[in-house]
Amino acid sequence: MLVILGFIIAFACVFGTYVLHGGNIGVVAKALPFEMLTIGGAALGAFIVANQPKVIKATLRALPAAFKSSKYNKERFLELMALLYEILQKARKEGLMSVESDVEAPLESPIFAKYPNVLADVHVMEFLTDYLRMMVSGNLNAHEIESLMDSEIEAHHQEAHAPVAALGRMAGGLPAFGIVAAVLGVVNTMGSVGQPPAILGAMIGSALVGTFLGILLAYAVVEPIAGLIEQQTQDAAKEFECIKTTLLASMQGYNPATAIEFGRKVLFSTERPGFLELETHVKGKK
Repeated sequence: MLVILGFIIAFACVFGTYVLHGGNIGVVAKALPFEMLTIGGAALGAFIVANQPKVIKATLRALPAAFKSSKYNKERFLELMALLYEILQKARKEGLMSVESDVEAPLESPIFAKYPNVLADVHVMEFLTDYLRMMVSGNLNAHEIESLMDSEIEAHHQEAHAPVAALGRMAGGLPAFGIVAAVLGVVNTMGSVGQPPAILGAMIGSALVGTFLGILLAYAVVEPIAGLIEQQTQDAAKEFECIKTTLLASMQGYNPATAIEFGRKVLFSTERPGFLELETHVKGKK
């Protein structure tokens, strides 16, 4: 909702000020479809050339999410830490082997079933169950698992950042494509140099719409969306860091209540639940 509001404010201020200063919006409106086709088509073609199919698909998946509220809120992190607490508590009381069935078949686990939002996230579940499985096997120590976790989180960050970089490159190219459209408009105008001044003026004005549109799309649409997607990837990374910190604290001998406190501390302050809030939530789930 805020994204749409931001676009409305930006476009209303730009075009509204133009009209209030006596500008003829008809000239812009007449040239807009052709300039959009030139600039948008060139940008789309360049985007396809510059990116691998996996990046194109990832960008198409990320764009709709940019228009929605972030799912990484306090309630989600409370649910995640309650799950971590319960699974670690079971392992502490009954031994690590007691959680093997939960880890191997999380969809059938009564523990994971209590936390549907976490269970529905394939990447988080894969990350969590893989390292719980390693803890159960007992073949790796905490330092080895931490190094492996860091490598996986870094790989996930690079993968999630690919759409941001792709959109950033597109934003950087849009002003240049606007100039291309404007130059073509000037070339077209020069071919009609014998026309009356009023007609030539309208043609030049239409040509300049290309430059204006390329800059506007770059800095009012594409780059802000890229920035928003980047912020969402940072929120997602915090979820993995929370799991990592909690599991490592457990491996180092801390009890489940203390381990999830380690995990709580790595969250951003805007989504981080308070100590008593987390304790109350965990007890309620239990």
